[in-house]
Amino acid sequence: MLGGITVVKIDKLSGSKVRIEIEVTKEQFEHGLSHAFEGIKDEVEIKGFRKGKVTRAMYEQHFGVESLYDEAINHVIQETYVDAVITEKVDVVAQPKIDLDVTKVAKNKGFTYTAEVAVKPEVTLGDYKGLTFEKLSDEVKEDDVAKEIAKLTAGNAELVLKEEGTLENGDTAIFDFEGFVDNEPFEGGKAENYELVMGSGQFIPGFEDQMVGMTLGEEKDVNVKFPEDYHAENLKGKDAVFKVKLHEMKFQETPELTDDFVKSLDKEGIETVEALKADTLAKLQEALTQTNKNKVIDFAVEEASKNATFEMAEEMILEEKNRLMDNTIQQAKQYGLDLDTYLMYSGMNKEQFEAQLMLDAKRSLSYNLVIEAIALKEEIKATEDEVNAKFEELATQYNMGLEQIKGQVSTEAIEQEVVFKKTIDFLVENLNIQ
Repeated sequence: MLGGITVVKIDKLSGSKVRIEIEVTKEQFEHGLSHAFEGIKDEVEIKGFRKGKVTRAMYEQHFGVESLYDEAINHVIQETYVDAVITEKVDVVAQPKIDLDVTKVAKNKGFTYTAEVAVKPEVTLGDYKGLTFEKLSDEVKEDDVAKEIAKLTAGNAELVLKEEGTLENGDTAIFDFEGFVDNEPFEGGKAENYELVMGSGQFIPGFEDQMVGMTLGEEKDVNVKFPEDYHAENLKGKDAVFKVKLHEMKFQETPELTDDFVKSLDKEGIETVEALKADTLAKLQEALTQTNKNKVIDFAVEEASKNATFEMAEEMILEEKNRLMDNTIQQAKQYGLDLDTYLMYSGMNKEQFEAQLMLDAKRSLSYNLVIEAIALKEEIKATEDEVNAKFEELATQYNMGLEQIKGQVSTEAIEQEVVFKKTIDFLVENLNIQ
C-alpha cells in the first residue's frame, strides 16, 4: 500500500456519479517505477550482464525510463484509487473511468489524475407502510384437484399404435421427410423414421398443421416458409417444400383412475383414489399458500420501490447485468451447454436475453436499494441470536461444521441477509390487507 494519499477534491456529478481528483507524489511514482522494474528484471538481457542481473539504472540507460511508465502508472493508480475510495468512504458500484494526461508524467515528479465512477444512489423513500392489498383467495377447488390428477394419469400414459383413422394433434407420427428450396435439397433437411408429436411446435410453423389428417402410408408435399430469424442463414425467409411419407401413428393411452393405478404409483401411505385426492389437495393448498405469500411480498417490495425516488447510474446496472450473465453461463455449464445452446432451449435469442437481463438487473438493484433504505430508516438490525441461528441453518443445509461455515461466510453477509428478510417481513406486516 502507498502512504500519504491526497484527494484533492470530490465532485458530485449527475446520474449518481462522482469525480475524484487524486494527487500522486513523486515518491509514490518512484515506488511505481520500482514495482514495474521488479516485475521484468528477471527477463531483461543486456550484453555483458547475466539475465536477471541488470540494475535499474543500466536498464533505464538502455531502454529509457519511459518503458516502465505504463506498468508504474497502472500500479500507482490502482493502489491510490482504492486507498482514496476507502479513506473518503465513497460507496462505488462500478469500475472507474480514469483520466490522466500522460504527457505530464515524468520521473522525479508527481502527477494528478481523476477517476469518474458510479456510486450507490441516494434513496428518497415514499410510502411503504399502510399500502392497500386485496386479499387473495386461499381456496383450492375440486376442479383444481381433478386437473392435477389428470396430469398425473396423462404422465403415466403409454404410446400405443394407431392402426386406423387419421393423424390428430397430440398423436406421435413416425415419418420420412426431405426438404427442398428452389427445387434443391438442403443440408439437414432430410430424415427417415423421424418421430414427432403433432402440435408440439418443434417444426417450422405450418408443418405440423399440414400433416394433421394424414393416413398411414400417405405421401404429401408440405409447403412452408422458414422464419426470418431462422438460425440457418441460407434458409431465412425462404419458401420450402417437404416431401413427407407417414409410416406409423401412435396415441397416448391414459390409464383409468382406480385404486390399482394409485397403488402402481408407489406413493408411501397412498393406496386409494380417495387418499390420492386428499394428498393432492394438501399439496395444492401448500403450493397456493406459498404462491400467495410470494405475491404479497412482491407487491409490498414493488410498490415501495415505485414510490421511492433514486437515480441509478447505467454502469451500476451493467455491472449487475454482467453478474447475472455470468451466473447464467455457469448454470448452462452445469448442464453441459454453452450459452447459445442454452438460449435456444429457452426460446430466446441473444438480444432478447440481454434485454431481459437489463430489466432483471434494474429491478433487482431497485428492490435491494429500497429495502436497504427502509431498514436504515426503521433501524432494523440483526441480533446476535438471529445471526447464530442463520449460521447453524447453513451448517445443517450444507452438512458442514459450524466453525467451518463461519470460516467461509462472513458475519457481515449473514447480518445483511437477516436484515433483508426482516425488512421484507416488516413491509408485509405493515400492509393494509382488505
